[in-house]
Amino acid sequence: MTEILFYHLQQQPLEKVLPTLVERSFARQWRAAIQVSGEERLQALDDHLWTYSDDSFLPHGTDRDPQAASQPVVLTLQDGNPNSAAIRFLVDGAPLPPDASEYQRICILFDGNDQDALLGARAQWKQAKEAGHTIVYWQQDESGRWQKKA
Repeated sequence: MTEILFYHLQQQPLEKVLPTLVERSFARQWRAAIQVSGEERLQALDDHLWTYSDDSFLPHGTDRDPQAASQPVVLTLQDGNPNSAAIRFLVDGAPLPPDASEYQRICILFDGNDQDALLGARAQWKQAKEAGHTIVYWQQDESGRWQKKA
């Protein structure tokens, strides 16, 4: 079964956390798909991944690009796996994909300061557990470090 990691963001925003997690995926030589729930967020992350650091960037594209299948990271609004990714990041309440078991890992990042996001993550936890996936829960402490909670 797929390992599903829940990242409870409290001290740092998605824009700070996501590039680091995607970089770790690169270190494993995994392709990544990042699913967002809206066009505005897709465009903002597309821009951000090119400029988030002065000494680094994440090569990527969107699923609308003609060469999406060859991209190491693809941003998408849709289900499906446009670049044969091993890991999928779900942000802003993007739903678990119907083909969840085809990924090695799925990371669900949610804003712990948003009640709707918390409720959505709880529903996804229940859905993932009922499907038999391995689930791990990470929460940020006051300094922004990740603590494994479950």
